[in-house]
This record gives sequence, C-alpha cells and structure tokens, in this order.
Amino acid sequence: MALVAGLVVVNVVSNRVVSERLYVPWAVLSSAVLLAFAVRLDGRSFADLGLARRQVPRGLRWGAVLAGTVVAIYVVGLLLPATHDLFQDERVKGWTLGETLFAAFVRVPLGTVLLEEVAFRAVVPAVVGARTRRWVAVAASAVLFGLWHVLPSLHLDHVNPVADDTLGRLPLWVTVGASVLSTAAVGVWFWCLRRWSDSLLAPMALHWATNGLGYLFAWWAWR
Repeated sequence: MALVAGLVVVNVVSNRVVSERLYVPWAVLSSAVLLAFAVRLDGRSFADLGLARRQVPRGLRWGAVLAGTVVAIYVVGLLLPATHDLFQDERVKGWTLGETLFAAFVRVPLGTVLLEEVAFRAVVPAVVGARTRRWVAVAASAVLFGLWHVLPSLHLDHVNPVADDTLGRLPLWVTVGASVLSTAAVGVWFWCLRRWSDSLLAPMALHWATNGLGYLFAWWAWR
C-alpha cells in the first residue's frame, strides 16, 4: 500500500504540480526513490529489477532491434498519405528543432521512460512478485500503469487533429477508459519484453523509441 500511495503522489505531482522546467528532475528523483525503496527497504536485488550489470548486453541488443523496428514503421507511416496526418501532434507544431531534440532525447527518456519503466516494469513487479504469484504481480503493474495515464488522457483530444475529430466526439469517460485499457495492455507487453530479454533496457528502448522518436517524426510531419 505504501508503494501504491507513493505512486499516486508522484503521478499527481508530475501532472498537476511541477513546472515543465522541473518535470525531468522530479522524474529522476522519483525513480531514485523507488529504486532505493525496492533495494534498501524491500530487499530486492538489481537482478530482480532487471538492472544488474550482467543483464545490460542482452538488454541493449534487444533494445536496438526494437528501436530499429519502430524507426522503420514510423518512416513508412510518415511517407504513406493515408497515415501521414496521424503524426501531426499539435504539441510539436510550433517547436524549433532544438526544442524537439530536447523532448526526444532528454524529456522523454529521463522524464517519462525512466520513471515509468522503473516503477511498472521493475519495482512493482519485483516487490509484489516477492509476495504473491508472478501473474498477480504482472496484472497489478499493468493495471497501475493504465491508471497512471488517467490524468494525461484527460487532454488526449487536444494533441492530434485526427484524434480531435474522433475522440473529441466521444464522452470523456470513454476516452479515459480506452486510454487506461490500452496502456494496461501495453504494460503487459512491456513486461513480457522485460522477461524475455532479462533486462529493463529492452522495454525502456521500445518506450523511448515510440514516444521520443514520435516527437521527431511529428516535427518532420508538420514540415
């Protein structure tokens, strides 16, 4: 319960309290606190969290393949007229190249990916898994990952013109519910990558490629 309460506080502060300037430092600090909780207070090892030194090479190999696959998919999607407009993220429309690079290589990996992967593919599965069956731990981490996205999903219809044309016509509870369910499913998939690769780096790489490189391709789409 202490872990869940801590995640609630971190989520609210991330989405409603800290300024854009403090978003990344807050995420890094929160990640460090979660890791300290798991290792120092709960007795989990770095191997339990997918962060042991021996797990790095395999994680990097998996991560390179996953990120490369995302790049290939994005290139094809951007070049096809039928899917080009899906990349037109309103948040990126007026950004400079420098702002886009900062978002892709600093804000996303350190402010989003690091915190979410440490929380939901490392700490929660390890801590809960030490007390119950593995599938319960995976389900718990996936559900919490889905609920983590409730606050961001409240503004989903303002991000993309295509989403605004579709999701904007639906009741808010439908949009939020769909976001929670879809991200929970993604959480299971990311945990599978963590399990198969035996490293947290694999889901981190896919998470970063999907979100971080998405900003770069969105910047390109508007131009």
